Amino acid sequence: MATIYDVAKKAGVGIGTVSRALNDSPNISPETKEKVLRVVREMGYKPHALARGLARKRTGAIGAVVPFFTNYFFIELLKGIQNEVSRLGYDLVLFSADDVSRGEEILERIVRESRVDAVLYVSMPLSDKVLRRVQSLRVPVVLVDQFHPNADSIYVENHRAAYKATRFMIEQGYRRLGMINGQLRSRPARERQEGFLQAVREADLQVRLEWLVECDNLDGQDGFNAPAGYRAMRMLLELRERPEALFVASDVQAYGALRALREAGVRVPDDLALIGFDDIQTSELVGLTTVRQPMFEMGRLAVRRLGNRLKGSDDGLWHKALETELVIRQTCAGGRS
Repeated sequence: MATIYDVAKKAGVGIGTVSRALNDSPNISPETKEKVLRVVREMGYKPHALARGLARKRTGAIGAVVPFFTNYFFIELLKGIQNEVSRLGYDLVLFSADDVSRGEEILERIVRESRVDAVLYVSMPLSDKVLRRVQSLRVPVVLVDQFHPNADSIYVENHRAAYKATRFMIEQGYRRLGMINGQLRSRPARERQEGFLQAVREADLQVRLEWLVECDNLDGQDGFNAPAGYRAMRMLLELRERPEALFVASDVQAYGALRALREAGVRVPDDLALIGFDDIQTSELVGLTTVRQPMFEMGRLAVRRLGNRLKGSDDGLWHKALETELVIRQTCAGGRS
């Protein structure tokens, strides 16, 4: 197998010149560069990726700071991220922020230590102070499932999606509407509740506070998990007067709610209709009416944006809002009987 020394010897140049030719350095004449690259092709020389990265002060890796690896939403999102990272020829390095409050600390550390060439910061808020420090180190960062006016961001239209889902329930004849939500410190949770409340108020329907349940965080993940959905549904079942239709902020919470309803002998959708959010793979199997958000596409587009930044494409701030789709299945379809 040819080495960089073999290429340098045959081309009659030093190894530094070979490195400059391979890394498209401006400090080499076009004639010398062409001669070196011709020898590279003839000898079939393939430079080691890490060595090339070091020469360019690059790691060849893109980092993703993610709060929870076990959540279905993040699994699907990471599939899209990995797909595009591989296409770009980079490695993906995952950093787990098991506590959302540690996300900024992890982001600052990996940028300061130059552990990756660019970073995806997923589903966690980013303060102005930390953003300024990160940007001063000139490491590209894209916020995923989150928004900041001064940072590249990609997210779904949570407010509009929740509004559409709630309007659908109202159009089906439901009047006593409730919501099972995640922790309101989560931006998607806040936006989905705002969309739900707007639709209810526009229809001149009463908003019952006891029908708006913010899931506990006993199992982490800001309440976006099946056990939290189960406990929230049990609380609603204990009320003297219950809602007749529920908007649930995630599919996994809806799974927990469905389990509680099944145990209580409540028929879905005859006694209580239900709409989720995400459309993860198993939702079709349980017949869940839900809001489909493009999780895979979100991850893929976020990495593509980082790729453009790494190539030096600077066309100002990039804010990408993705649309959702209401997928109608058995848990809320056909209106009230």
